Amino acid sequence: MEINLISDTITVPTPEMLKYMMSAEVGDDVFGADPTVIRLQEKMASMFKKEAALYFPSGTMTNQTAIKIHTQPAEQMICDKWAHVFNFEGGGAAFNSGISSSLIDGDRGMFTAEQVKKAIHDPENYHVPVSSLVAVENTTNKGGGACWDFEELVRIRKVCDHNNLAYHLDGARLFNALVEKNETPEQYGELFDTISICLSKGLGAPIGSVLLGTKKDIKRAVRIRKLFGGAMRQVGYLAAAGIYALDYHVERLAEDHQRARVIGEALNDSPFIKKVEPVETNILIFYTSDDIPENNFVEALKKEGILISSMGEGKLRMVTHLNFTDEMLDRVVKVIKELDL
Repeated sequence: MEINLISDTITVPTPEMLKYMMSAEVGDDVFGADPTVIRLQEKMASMFKKEAALYFPSGTMTNQTAIKIHTQPAEQMICDKWAHVFNFEGGGAAFNSGISSSLIDGDRGMFTAEQVKKAIHDPENYHVPVSSLVAVENTTNKGGGACWDFEELVRIRKVCDHNNLAYHLDGARLFNALVEKNETPEQYGELFDTISICLSKGLGAPIGSVLLGTKKDIKRAVRIRKLFGGAMRQVGYLAAAGIYALDYHVERLAEDHQRARVIGEALNDSPFIKKVEPVETNILIFYTSDDIPENNFVEALKKEGILISSMGEGKLRMVTHLNFTDEMLDRVVKVIKELDL
């Protein structure tokens, strides 16, 4: 039995989701004529109390579209040094939007309103880029699935308003945070100018992300999506998976979080592990002892049929997900306890 904990993106649709997908009514979405896509967009806009939404093939494209909406070339985005929009989107902010990034030295991918204040450039100083956007990631990927303190996000919003900065949320795994913190989509919809939501991670859809914002921003996003090559035809079959995921796969995220905590406890008890970051949602970040090369640990698990990933800088990662069962959990814990390196 192979157990894949590399990411929650490795999931495959459940039989029920596949049946729902195959019964979708479709049309040509390039002409705005796919009824299932329209239904997904309206469903998510209503859920977050935003004016409009737009379906995309990937989370990277939704984030990059939002950055392009909110900035002009030679301006600057403020984000954490571990932010996905900076580290894992192929340099897209620089390439697609022609902007630079001011990186905050945060805590597990999260920063404070005071740090944002210090990162903002004087708009009268023409020697430096104009600060125009703050981007937040919740939950934090490289930070181990950490959830932001909502009150800190509110304080950052006030800083943005005071300094005329746009405020974007990379909410690739936002539903994990909502479930764990007992928060609501409406809270986030009210706070952020734009929000990117990924449907193909914890929610288990095979593909797709949605960008939420004002009607004006989403109208512009349609053009940018076309520019990026993201316009799709009879994509309602895939959008249907997103609708099914929102209806049936949100509350079950708590199961992923609990399984991650169980693995975290096993790792904490292992003599080969130096540190495990706090486990809040479905991502575990941990470090091997100084005398154990991280690749040795990865290979030892691989020999036991357990796949995990390295994030560089000594970080190892496991991610629980829809296709990770209690039987698999027992196997992973047993292997960690009996591991001999």
